[in-house]
Amino acid sequence: MSDLPPPPNAPANGDSAQGATQGAPQGPLVLNMQYTKDLSFEVPGAPEIFATLREQPRVDLQLDVQARPIQEGGNVFEVSLQIRADAQADGNACFIAELVYCGIFTISVPPDQLEPVLLVECPRLLFPFARNILADVTRDGGFPPVMLAPIDFVALWQSRRGEAAATIGNA
Repeated sequence: MSDLPPPPNAPANGDSAQGATQGAPQGPLVLNMQYTKDLSFEVPGAPEIFATLREQPRVDLQLDVQARPIQEGGNVFEVSLQIRADAQADGNACFIAELVYCGIFTISVPPDQLEPVLLVECPRLLFPFARNILADVTRDGGFPPVMLAPIDFVALWQSRRGEAAATIGNA
Protein backbone atom coordinates (compact mmCIF):
# COMPACT_ATOMS: atom_id res chain seq x y z
CA MET A 1 0.00 0.00 0.00
CA SER A 2 1.16 3.50 -0.77
CA ASP A 3 0.94 6.49 1.51
CA LEU A 4 0.28 8.80 -1.44
CA PRO A 5 -3.03 10.69 -1.43
CA PRO A 6 -5.53 9.81 -4.15
CA PRO A 7 -5.56 11.96 -7.27
CA PRO A 8 -7.74 15.06 -6.99
CA ASN A 9 -10.53 13.68 -9.20
CA ALA A 10 -10.51 10.11 -7.85
CA PRO A 11 -13.90 8.72 -6.77
CA ALA A 12 -14.41 8.50 -3.04
CA ASN A 13 -15.35 4.79 -3.06
CA GLY A 14 -12.09 3.79 -4.78
CA ASP A 15 -13.86 2.29 -7.80
CA SER A 16 -11.86 4.17 -10.42
CA ALA A 17 -13.08 2.14 -13.40
CA GLN A 18 -16.74 2.80 -12.65
CA GLY A 19 -16.06 6.45 -11.88
CA ALA A 20 -14.09 6.88 -15.08
CA THR A 21 -16.86 5.51 -17.28
CA GLN A 22 -19.59 7.49 -15.55
CA GLY A 23 -17.68 10.76 -15.69
CA ALA A 24 -16.21 10.31 -19.17
CA PRO A 25 -17.92 12.44 -21.78
CA GLN A 26 -19.32 10.48 -24.71
CA GLY A 27 -18.65 11.62 -28.24
CA PRO A 28 -21.20 12.04 -31.00
CA LEU A 29 -20.57 8.46 -32.21
CA VAL A 30 -20.01 5.46 -29.95
CA LEU A 31 -19.59 1.92 -31.24
CA ASN A 32 -21.23 -0.20 -28.51
CA MET A 33 -20.66 -3.59 -30.12
CA GLN A 34 -20.11 -5.30 -33.45
CA TYR A 35 -21.01 -8.77 -34.65
CA THR A 36 -21.49 -11.10 -37.59
CA LYS A 37 -25.24 -11.27 -38.18
CA ASP A 38 -25.12 -13.62 -41.17
CA LEU A 39 -22.32 -15.47 -42.95
CA SER A 40 -22.72 -17.87 -45.83
CA PHE A 41 -20.06 -19.49 -47.98
CA GLU A 42 -20.77 -22.10 -50.61
CA VAL A 43 -18.79 -23.83 -53.33
CA PRO A 44 -21.47 -25.14 -55.69
CA GLY A 45 -19.06 -27.12 -57.88
CA ALA A 46 -16.95 -28.73 -55.15
CA PRO A 47 -14.88 -30.81 -55.31
CA GLU A 48 -14.54 -30.75 -59.13
CA ILE A 49 -13.93 -26.99 -59.25
CA PHE A 50 -10.64 -27.43 -57.40
CA ALA A 51 -9.36 -29.92 -59.98
CA THR A 52 -10.43 -27.86 -63.00
CA LEU A 53 -9.61 -24.33 -61.79
CA ARG A 54 -6.88 -23.02 -64.10
CA GLU A 55 -7.12 -19.27 -63.54
CA GLN A 56 -7.69 -16.76 -60.79
CA PRO A 57 -11.47 -16.48 -60.30
CA ARG A 58 -13.15 -13.20 -61.28
CA VAL A 59 -14.98 -11.87 -58.24
CA ASP A 60 -18.06 -9.68 -58.59
CA LEU A 61 -18.87 -7.72 -55.46
CA GLN A 62 -22.08 -6.14 -54.25
CA LEU A 63 -22.10 -3.91 -51.20
CA ASP A 64 -24.92 -2.26 -49.32
CA VAL A 65 -25.30 -0.34 -46.09
CA GLN A 66 -28.50 -0.32 -44.05
CA ALA A 67 -29.32 1.43 -40.78
CA ARG A 68 -32.29 1.12 -38.47
CA PRO A 69 -33.11 2.47 -35.02
CA ILE A 70 -33.11 -0.09 -32.21
CA GLN A 71 -35.95 1.80 -30.50
CA GLU A 72 -38.27 4.23 -32.23
CA GLY A 73 -37.23 7.79 -31.39
CA GLY A 74 -34.00 6.66 -29.70
CA ASN A 75 -30.39 7.39 -30.55
CA VAL A 76 -29.17 3.76 -30.71
CA PHE A 77 -28.95 2.24 -34.20
CA GLU A 78 -28.00 -1.02 -35.84
CA VAL A 79 -25.89 -0.42 -38.94
CA SER A 80 -25.32 -3.38 -41.25
CA LEU A 81 -22.68 -3.73 -43.91
CA GLN A 82 -23.86 -6.31 -46.46
CA ILE A 83 -21.31 -7.83 -48.83
CA ARG A 84 -21.84 -10.48 -51.49
CA ALA A 85 -18.94 -11.93 -53.48
CA ASP A 86 -19.65 -14.15 -56.51
CA ALA A 87 -16.56 -15.77 -58.05
CA GLN A 88 -16.41 -17.36 -61.48
CA ALA A 89 -13.72 -18.89 -63.64
CA ASP A 90 -14.08 -20.43 -67.10
CA GLY A 91 -17.83 -19.75 -66.92
CA ASN A 92 -18.22 -21.85 -63.77
CA ALA A 93 -19.26 -20.63 -60.34
CA CYS A 94 -16.34 -21.00 -57.93
CA PHE A 95 -17.88 -19.69 -54.73
CA ILE A 96 -20.56 -17.43 -53.31
CA ALA A 97 -19.86 -15.59 -50.09
CA GLU A 98 -22.41 -13.45 -48.26
CA LEU A 99 -21.69 -11.48 -45.13
CA VAL A 100 -23.86 -9.18 -43.03
CA TYR A 101 -21.64 -7.48 -40.47
CA CYS A 102 -23.31 -5.16 -37.97
CA GLY A 103 -22.56 -2.62 -35.32
CA ILE A 104 -24.71 -1.11 -32.61
CA PHE A 105 -24.01 2.62 -32.40
CA THR A 106 -25.12 5.35 -30.04
CA ILE A 107 -25.28 8.56 -32.05
CA SER A 108 -25.74 12.05 -30.64
CA VAL A 109 -25.72 14.46 -33.59
CA PRO A 110 -28.22 16.98 -34.94
CA PRO A 111 -30.94 15.36 -37.13
CA ASP A 112 -29.52 16.87 -40.34
CA GLN A 113 -26.20 15.06 -39.71
CA LEU A 114 -27.69 11.69 -38.77
CA GLU A 115 -27.89 10.15 -42.25
CA PRO A 116 -24.25 10.74 -43.23
CA VAL A 117 -23.06 9.50 -39.84
CA LEU A 118 -25.13 6.31 -40.15
CA LEU A 119 -24.32 5.60 -43.80
CA VAL A 120 -20.73 6.89 -44.04
CA GLU A 121 -18.97 7.02 -40.67
CA CYS A 122 -20.47 3.87 -39.11
CA PRO A 123 -19.72 1.55 -42.06
CA ARG A 124 -16.25 3.06 -42.28
CA LEU A 125 -15.63 1.76 -38.74
CA LEU A 126 -17.09 -1.68 -39.52
CA PHE A 127 -15.36 -2.19 -42.87
CA PRO A 128 -11.91 -3.42 -41.74
CA PHE A 129 -13.49 -6.18 -39.66
CA ALA A 130 -15.86 -7.27 -42.46
CA ARG A 131 -12.93 -7.21 -44.90
CA ASN A 132 -10.97 -9.59 -42.65
CA ILE A 133 -13.90 -11.98 -42.27
CA LEU A 134 -14.43 -12.16 -46.04
CA ALA A 135 -10.71 -12.73 -46.68
CA ASP A 136 -10.56 -15.47 -44.04
CA VAL A 137 -13.66 -17.32 -45.21
CA THR A 138 -12.60 -17.36 -48.87
CA ARG A 139 -9.08 -18.49 -47.95
CA ASP A 140 -10.44 -21.15 -45.59
CA GLY A 141 -12.76 -22.26 -48.41
CA GLY A 142 -9.76 -23.19 -50.57
CA PHE A 143 -9.49 -20.07 -52.73
CA PRO A 144 -7.21 -17.04 -52.78
CA PRO A 145 -8.44 -14.58 -50.12
CA VAL A 146 -10.76 -11.85 -51.39
CA MET A 147 -9.08 -8.63 -50.28
CA LEU A 148 -11.57 -5.80 -50.63
CA ALA A 149 -10.14 -2.48 -51.69
CA PRO A 150 -11.03 0.49 -49.49
CA ILE A 151 -14.60 1.66 -50.05
CA ASP A 152 -15.51 5.31 -50.60
CA PHE A 153 -18.58 5.37 -48.37
CA VAL A 154 -19.17 9.07 -49.13
CA ALA A 155 -19.52 8.30 -52.86
CA LEU A 156 -21.73 5.28 -52.09
CA TRP A 157 -24.01 7.42 -49.91
CA GLN A 158 -24.15 10.21 -52.49
CA SER A 159 -25.01 7.80 -55.30
CA ARG A 160 -27.81 6.30 -53.20
CA ARG A 161 -29.16 9.77 -52.50
CA GLY A 162 -29.01 10.56 -56.23
CA GLU A 163 -30.90 7.35 -57.07
CA ALA A 164 -33.55 8.14 -54.45
CA ALA A 165 -33.96 11.70 -55.80
CA ALA A 166 -34.30 10.36 -59.35
CA THR A 167 -36.91 7.85 -58.25
CA ILE A 168 -38.91 10.58 -56.49
CA GLY A 169 -38.55 12.88 -59.50
CA ASN A 170 -39.88 10.18 -61.85
CA ALA A 171 -42.89 9.39 -59.64
